[in-house]
Amino acid sequence: MLNLTDLRFFQAVAAAPSLAAAARLLNVTPPAVTQRLAQIEHKLQLKLADRGPTGLRLTAEGGLLAERSATILADLDGLSEELAERRGAIAGALRVVAPFGYGRLKVAPALATFALEHPELAPSLTLTEDPRGAMRTDLWDVLIHVGRLPDLGVVQQKLAPNRRLLCASPSYASRNGLPKTPYDLSEHRIGVVREDQADVTLWSLSNSNGDTKLLRIHPSFESNDGEVIRGWAMRGLGIIERSEWSVYDDLREERLLPVLPDWTLPDADVVALMNPRSVRAARIEAFVSHLKTQLS
Repeated sequence: MLNLTDLRFFQAVAAAPSLAAAARLLNVTPPAVTQRLAQIEHKLQLKLADRGPTGLRLTAEGGLLAERSATILADLDGLSEELAERRGAIAGALRVVAPFGYGRLKVAPALATFALEHPELAPSLTLTEDPRGAMRTDLWDVLIHVGRLPDLGVVQQKLAPNRRLLCASPSYASRNGLPKTPYDLSEHRIGVVREDQADVTLWSLSNSNGDTKLLRIHPSFESNDGEVIRGWAMRGLGIIERSEWSVYDDLREERLLPVLPDWTLPDADVVALMNPRSVRAARIEAFVSHLKTQLS
């Protein structure tokens, strides 16, 4: 007979692309995952997953167990939460997914203060630049994203506005001057952040007159980490495009200067996506409300 620990274990295995990835998720060794999976298969006298060179693939029976166990665990968590609500408590697991930079600087502190206010809460924060990949695992309650997303079929709430800004250091400006029109950018060193699959070299700039310029940028330097690019810009490497939340203090204290201030890039608002399995949970609603207050 399977128990709840078995179901939670198999949920992690089903969400992972390989047994090694499942081991990292469960904070155990890969041999321990292999052994535990074999024990569950022995209990059921069924094969639940095929291990191959391309990764882990659930059998039909494994898929059924993953689907049903997800429902059972969600119902159990929901029952525990409803009982906690009746005594006025916010309790249970709160699994949050956020981008690396924004997650470290903004979401982590907000989650910490929320957890301190609700000691029966069990918070978890996963940082990733692949929101779609995180959503496929179903091991999340709230996903924070900065920027535009296609319609993913889940409830979204805007948490905070966020402009995208062009900026450069005073040392770069003194050596090279700053562009006066968008077309002048072609004569300057440009840095970009490649965090996901977005086309980061295609820039659309608009002004108050309704003019829009679509430019293909040819980067002189790049990184997959926004803080690296920000640091390089402050050392004078060139012009960068960053979110307002990332460079607000630098602009205010003139460590960075605005570039083409009369031209704007499309906004990249901060949004929260809620897992359909837990969207109505009190802890989710309370946390999203808390985030709005903290981030605004």
